[in-house]
Amino acid sequence: MGKHEDVVARISRLVSQFHKLNQPYRIFHGSTNSTRPRPNAQNQKFVDISALNNVLHVDKQAKKAHVEPNVPMDRLVEATLKHGLVPPVVMEFPGITAGGGYSGTSGESSSFKHGFFDRTIDAVEMVLPNGEVVKTSAQNKPDLFRGAAGAVGSLGVTTLIELNLVEAKKFVKVTYERKNSVAAAVEAFEKESADPENATFDYIDGIQFSPDHGVVVKGELTDEKPADVKAQTFSNPWDPWFYLHAREITKSNDVATEYVPLAEYLFRYDRGGFWVGESAFKYFKFPFNKFTRWFLDDFLHTRMLYKALHASGESSRYVVQDLALPYENAEAFIDYTTQKFDIWPLWYCPLKQSPMPTMHPHNTNTPYQGRMLNIGLWGFGPAKSTEFIAKNRDLEQKLGQLGGMKWLYAHTYSPEDEFWKDFDREWYTALREKYSATSLPSVWHKVKVTPPNDRKTWSQRIASVSPLGGLWGIWKAIQSKEYMKHRKATWRTRH
Repeated sequence: MGKHEDVVARISRLVSQFHKLNQPYRIFHGSTNSTRPRPNAQNQKFVDISALNNVLHVDKQAKKAHVEPNVPMDRLVEATLKHGLVPPVVMEFPGITAGGGYSGTSGESSSFKHGFFDRTIDAVEMVLPNGEVVKTSAQNKPDLFRGAAGAVGSLGVTTLIELNLVEAKKFVKVTYERKNSVAAAVEAFEKESADPENATFDYIDGIQFSPDHGVVVKGELTDEKPADVKAQTFSNPWDPWFYLHAREITKSNDVATEYVPLAEYLFRYDRGGFWVGESAFKYFKFPFNKFTRWFLDDFLHTRMLYKALHASGESSRYVVQDLALPYENAEAFIDYTTQKFDIWPLWYCPLKQSPMPTMHPHNTNTPYQGRMLNIGLWGFGPAKSTEFIAKNRDLEQKLGQLGGMKWLYAHTYSPEDEFWKDFDREWYTALREKYSATSLPSVWHKVKVTPPNDRKTWSQRIASVSPLGGLWGIWKAIQSKEYMKHRKATWRTRH
């Protein structure tokens, strides 16, 4: 681990210098899965941690991995599967990093059982804002260990993660169950996730395609597959996009079952970015069919979609929000989004809430109850910035009325005082003071979106003209060569 220690020492020295000058800084990771507009690099101080991108060790006997923060999920899964192991919670997008999962909020289809990604972590090495290198865990500096989870790097720099692993299986037996109303779908998720310890399945999420077509998707790890049944894959150019497959398979069947190779299941939403990739076809007014999806496959994985989204400027008018609500208010919230946004499909994901206090989403109306339902709302919003912001503000206020919270990876428009009504500001401020983090941007400063000035530069005006902005986004995505990572991925089941 000599190279790791050298990099951490360099980061520590730089952070210490900024601390002595009382100079705030931001972290350069080398990639992002946030949809927030990126801060202007001018006059910004950055700490480059992009070299921390290695899986240092996998202990098969102890079922643990030592992982640097910039290791993406696909490389992590490839490394652990060699030992017959897999992380308990794997973010669905291959490019999301282990550090991002800890510092952000990552709840996936196994989170009804294991909780958010950080709840599967044993210890975290961090560089504090004064340059001190510490190891945090439930036994050592537990307030920092839990407080930094979801705090978007506002308490220090994560440099190493000790992650728990579970036994992997060859396949996931996937069961699709159609529900003919929003109420029936929400009821099913509440019932199915009520007793995670005794559940017969390992994963659960779902899709609401329309008010009368919902699908509950359950996955069970298994090494057994009937010899006459062909495994279903989703990573190859001619394979179906997962959400289209789930819709098609439940059009005429109330229940359907199939077998999916484990990694193919874990990254089933990569092609098309759930269904966000379909928006690119609408933007360019280009046919959306099996042939065009095959022909443009390199551009339609999440790494490339994120590159194009940021470069095009379209993130400023695209609604990408994950919203966690108590079950009793989930249907009312969907009624609201149907009326105000009319965005379909929606994503469902049952969550095990983290103990309070926390920077993760939690029920704000009642004391800690343990469970919430995440709803993914992803689609085009109004083109006019004032209308877009007004709709997002209305969404934030409605969410608060229903005891829900948004995830902080996306656009946040609420003013500071309103933002902190959802969190324990006194607890968070005390952590910032205790660990010398007051010179860093706070959570709110890092996640808030400053409304754009109505006066645009010439480049912004050009980019706002369809399809010029989109074409620029595609060009920048091609330049990044991110598509090569999927081409070379060893987790894929090729045919």
